[in-house]
Amino acid sequence: MTRHFFYEENVIYWINKIIHKRGYNMKQEFAVIGLGRFGGSICRELSMEGMNVLAIDRDEDKINEFKNIATYAVIADATDEMTLKELGVNNIDHVIVAIGDNIQASILTTVILTELDIKKITVKAQNDYHEKILRKIGANQVVHPERDMGKRIAHSIISSNILDYLEVSDEHSIVEVKVSRKMAGQTLIDLDIRANYGCNVVAIKQGQHINVSPSAEDILETDDILIVIGSDKDISHFEKELVIDQ
Repeated sequence: MTRHFFYEENVIYWINKIIHKRGYNMKQEFAVIGLGRFGGSICRELSMEGMNVLAIDRDEDKINEFKNIATYAVIADATDEMTLKELGVNNIDHVIVAIGDNIQASILTTVILTELDIKKITVKAQNDYHEKILRKIGANQVVHPERDMGKRIAHSIISSNILDYLEVSDEHSIVEVKVSRKMAGQTLIDLDIRANYGCNVVAIKQGQHINVSPSAEDILETDDILIVIGSDKDISHFEKELVIDQ
């Protein structure tokens, strides 16, 4: 089975958190500041979802790349408060600050957006210390795309049975695993994953069919895929004991 660990998958995960889990209506207005790899992918995905997107970057080449993708694409310095006001950023519902390695610019932009009373500010952080500062100055949501992708790749390296891994909070994740030799032929009640490992099987993929209400008596087959949610500690225990074939 082919596994996909593209950077864009991580972006789609954040898009789902930004839009679908926040109850946004279509044509909600977004601004994306910084059109690097992460910001550019966010801009593309939001546009594909039918959102109005204002794309901002200092680099003219980046703006030229996105002028036919975003609703509006503007060359501007996001650390200039008057410039952001002139662009009408203060009227936008949700601003994503995806500035690359310039932590100072990221922090200053976030301060300005907070002072402009933006309803929702999502910021890309470079590290945990950067995140602490961003939260103190008003960021509603802080994302670590590189760190999250690193976790996903690390889990896939551990075992070919671990197909995907998504962090849903600081301490909880969802993992997609292929039924191992240890699990094949057994039922969920035989394995008793909740009692033994503290994790919950929320769905089973069987070919093209997805069973979102698995029965305790369902027999697991070799090609089945389990969608499991739990704390990171419990998932690690589950993977070591049941998922990884020795």
